[in-house]
Amino acid sequence: MRWAVAETGDGGARLCPLAQDGRPAGPVVREPSLADAVRARPGVERWVWRSTADLYRRLLAAGVRVERCYDVEAAEALLIGYEEGQSGQPHSLAAAWARLRGLPVPEDAPVRAAETQPSLFEPGPVPLPEGTDELTALLEVYAGQVARTGRAGEPERLRLLLASESAGMLVAVEMARAGVPWRADVHRSLLDGLLGERYPGGLEPRRMAELAEEVSRAFGPGARVRPDLPNDIIRAFAGAGIALSSTRKWELQGLDHPAVAPLLEYKALYRLHTAHGWSWLQQWVHDGRFRPAYLPGGTVSGRWTANGGGALQIPKIIRQAVRADPGWRLVVADADQMEPRVLAAVSRDRGLMEVAGSGRDLYADLAARAFRGDRAQAKLALLGAIYGQTSGDALKHLADLRRRYPAAVAYVDDAARAGEEGRLVRTWLGRTSPPASVAPPDEAGLPQEETVAAGYGSSAAARARGRFTRNFVVQGSAADWALLVLAGLRRTLSEAGLRAELVFFQHDEVIVHCPEEEAGTVAAAIASAADAAGRIAFGETPVRFPFTTAVVDCYADAK
Repeated sequence: MRWAVAETGDGGARLCPLAQDGRPAGPVVREPSLADAVRARPGVERWVWRSTADLYRRLLAAGVRVERCYDVEAAEALLIGYEEGQSGQPHSLAAAWARLRGLPVPEDAPVRAAETQPSLFEPGPVPLPEGTDELTALLEVYAGQVARTGRAGEPERLRLLLASESAGMLVAVEMARAGVPWRADVHRSLLDGLLGERYPGGLEPRRMAELAEEVSRAFGPGARVRPDLPNDIIRAFAGAGIALSSTRKWELQGLDHPAVAPLLEYKALYRLHTAHGWSWLQQWVHDGRFRPAYLPGGTVSGRWTANGGGALQIPKIIRQAVRADPGWRLVVADADQMEPRVLAAVSRDRGLMEVAGSGRDLYADLAARAFRGDRAQAKLALLGAIYGQTSGDALKHLADLRRRYPAAVAYVDDAARAGEEGRLVRTWLGRTSPPASVAPPDEAGLPQEETVAAGYGSSAAARARGRFTRNFVVQGSAADWALLVLAGLRRTLSEAGLRAELVFFQHDEVIVHCPEEEAGTVAAAIASAADAAGRIAFGETPVRFPFTTAVVDCYADAK
């Protein structure tokens, strides 16, 4: 049986059993302690609550772990996008309650950068209207969501999406509590070697100051150029007769000028110093752990982000500081060609499904069948289809791909056409793209072939929107599959009674920290979770989802 639970102001909880239709199946129970109330009911099928990020963090701190939950606020975000094409709308319990009652919908609380230490002034949830009981609102909103899900075009898929999103919320809280094992002494040594000594008063480290001087000297006697100011750089090059549109790395690399080499080195060290320097280390690493605040579904495609700490952009050099505890290992697993495999599964293209089920290197297998053994051409063609690259060699190879695998190419072409026409698209499980007015065309990191006009409706804007929706149906479906992998892996590790902990996840990579003797079992569990996620999400297909797995002491050694 499912139980709904809501906190009371004195640290207690009020609970209510639920029927299959989401309605109350018994009387409300009052308990003096939220943690004790949940601990005393180990057989609950699924806990229904307002927000996992809030409630589960406190339960874990009290030593209480739950197997499954239903996060009403996460579900509201998905449902409002599915039903009304309004992704990004307020989705708090208060907003869902107001929407249900036809009242003005309050805005969500602003997202603040996460802090490594609890704050006395942490914002609470968006308040319900005065006199509204939280459990009453929770019960009515949940019953309404159950009914809304049942009315969906593919209700079973949407139920699976809601369940997996809630499972991801549990994983995120658990990973933040476990933390990534981090050697602060190794990190400091890396910074000292790369940046040199630190100067007081917030001045640049020695190596950056040396490079700044070298950049200035390259522009002639008396020149003073601030390499951290793009306008300074553009003006300096203009004075040397070189026109720049930006200071991006790819544009600088094409120049023949003595300032380029020190400038590129400065830019790399500047990013390291500001994003993962000594201040970052002091703020984010404590007791041998880096504990970021993950935001499941932080992007519209369902990919995760991190609320502070830059967890999903750890530079390769800094990965040397990520080291397993003595007697433990890191099991680092990367999904192999995840998005092309997902395209094969969702498009149901028989030929591409056969390729995606034949071996570990999909691009090599594709090349052997359609591109005369040229793996680079095969990769360019397939990624071009997914990302909407329609110029140069990508266009020529796309024609070959379309002849061989028409259903796969038609799948993304149809999504692109829908986007260009201002229509919405969905992932395989039902995650819905935002409307054209709010969807950033480079949300998925797509290269922009042309400048997008400010308003939707121009040819350039329509094409940009089409590239976005083309990728959304694949990238978003891949994100949905990855959630199922996490949920399955979490369940397997728990049921096996292992000490292993999920400590890191980004897009197509997962890291488990475990005792050395458990590493083989963990690696097998990851492979099993990937296969099961493919079957659960996409049904029985020939497509396989292999991982490349490394068992290492140091994260940097996994690549």
